[in-house]
Amino acid sequence: MNPTNRIIVNTAAQYGKAIINIGLSLYSTRLILDALSISDYGIYAVVGGVVAMLGFITNGLVVTTQRYISFYHGRGDRSYVSQVFTNSLFLHILFGMAIGLVLIFLKGWLFGGVLNIPPARMETAGNVYLITIAMLFITIVTAPFKALFIARENIVFISVVEVCDGIIKLLFAIGLAYVTVDRLMVYAFLMCSIQALNFLAFSVYGRIRFEEYRLRICRSDISFDIIRQLMGFAGWTIYSMGTLAARNQGMAIVINHFIGTVANAAYGVAAQVDAAIMFVSSSIINAMNPQIMKAEGGGDRKRVLMLAGQESKYSAILLSLAAIPVLSELPGILSVWLKEVPENTVLFCSFALATCLVDQTTIGLNAVNRAQGKIGLYTFLMFTPKLLCLPISWWLLSTGHALASALWAILIIEAVTSVARIPFLKVTAGLNISDYLRYTVWPLLPLITVMALSSWGCTRLLHFPFRFMLTIPLSVIIGMMAAWTFSLRATERQYIVNLMKSRLKR
Repeated sequence: MNPTNRIIVNTAAQYGKAIINIGLSLYSTRLILDALSISDYGIYAVVGGVVAMLGFITNGLVVTTQRYISFYHGRGDRSYVSQVFTNSLFLHILFGMAIGLVLIFLKGWLFGGVLNIPPARMETAGNVYLITIAMLFITIVTAPFKALFIARENIVFISVVEVCDGIIKLLFAIGLAYVTVDRLMVYAFLMCSIQALNFLAFSVYGRIRFEEYRLRICRSDISFDIIRQLMGFAGWTIYSMGTLAARNQGMAIVINHFIGTVANAAYGVAAQVDAAIMFVSSSIINAMNPQIMKAEGGGDRKRVLMLAGQESKYSAILLSLAAIPVLSELPGILSVWLKEVPENTVLFCSFALATCLVDQTTIGLNAVNRAQGKIGLYTFLMFTPKLLCLPISWWLLSTGHALASALWAILIIEAVTSVARIPFLKVTAGLNISDYLRYTVWPLLPLITVMALSSWGCTRLLHFPFRFMLTIPLSVIIGMMAAWTFSLRATERQYIVNLMKSRLKR
C-alpha cells in the first residue's frame, strides 16, 4: 500500500472509531454520572485526575518510541529499530515503578488538606487513588507496544482495540446501576481492568505481527546509548505534555478550591466531551505523524513540511465539522444526554472545544520539530507559557472575577503559542510562512465562518424538541461543502475524486 493510501485507510479507521466512541463515551458518561451521583463523579474526576494527569508521561514515551522507530524505519535500519523497542520497554517499566512509588508517597499530603473531599468519602477516595495508580502503571507499560503499532502504521488494530474499550466501558456503565456495594470503588476497579485488557491485546498481537517485538529483556539487550537518546528526547516530550496535564488538572484543583466538587463534575463532563470530539481530529494526526518521521529519516524535508501543513489543515477541518455544530447545540445535547446537568457545564465545554480548535491550526508543526529531534528550545518556548493560566486564574477567581475570565485566559494563551510555532519553524526547518498561511490557515477561515453562520441560523430559525438531530447533520453537510469548495486545493480534490473512482471500479 502506498503512503498516501495508507494515510487514508488509517484516517478512515481512526475516524470510524472516533464516531463510534463518541456515542459510546457520551452515553456511558450519562449512565455513570447517574449511577455515581454528581458528588461522587466529581470525586473521581479530581482524585483520578491527580493520577491521570501523569498519563502525559505515558504519552511522552509513546511519542518518543514512535519517533525513533519511524525515523530509523525511514533509514531502513531494522536491527536498530528492534533495539529501540527493547530498551524503550525496559525504560517504561522503570518509569512506571518510580512514578507509582512517588504517588503513593504523596498520598498523605494530597488527602491531608490539598484536595477538598467530603469527610464521609475520604477513605473511599483514598482507595480510588491507589487503584488509579495501578491503572497508570499498566498504561505506561502498554505504551511501547502501542508506539510500535503507530510507527508501523497499523492504526486499524489500534482502532479496533479502542472501539472494544468503548463497548466494554458502556457495558460496565450499564451494570453499575445494579451494583449494591460502593459504586465508586467498583467503577475504579472496572476502569483498571479495562487497562489490563488493553495491555494483553497489544502485547499478544504485537508478538504475532512484528519482528521488532521482544517481551523478554536480557541484560545484553540493554544499551545505555539508546537509553540516553530516548531519555533525552522523552524528557522534553514529557515536559511538553506535562505542561498540558498540569494546566488541565491544575485548573481542576483551582476550581475545586474556589467552587467545589459540583463544579469539578461539570469540568469532568467537559473533559469527556472534549476527548470525544478530539478523537475526530487526532485520527488524521495519528495517521500522518509516522509518515512525517519517516520522511525526515529519509532526508526529504520538502515532504515533511508539505505533510505538516496538510496535517494541520485536515485536523482543523475535521475538528470544525464536529465541534462547531456541537457548540451551537450544547444546551440541548446536554439536557438529553444527562439527566441532571451540572452547573457551568456548557461554559466549560464551549471553551474547551474553542481552545482545541485554535491549537489545531498549527498542530502539524509539532511533528516537524519532533522529526528533527532537536526539541529542547522549541518545547520550552511553546509549552511553558501554557502554565501561566494557573496563577492568572487563581488571581482572577480570588479577586471575585467570573469563572469565564479564567477560561478566557487559557484560550488567549493557547492562541499566542499556536501562532508562535510558525516563525520558529521558519528559522529551524525552513518553513515558508506565506505558503503555510496561503495553503493551510487562510482556507480554514471560510469553512469556520460558513459553519458558524449555518449553525447559528439553525438555532435561531428552528424551534422544536431534539432540534440538534436536524441542525448538526445539516451543519456538517454545509461544512463539508464549504471545505470542498474553499479549504481543499484543486490537486487535493482531484486526488479524492480519482481515489473514489478507483474504489468504485473495484
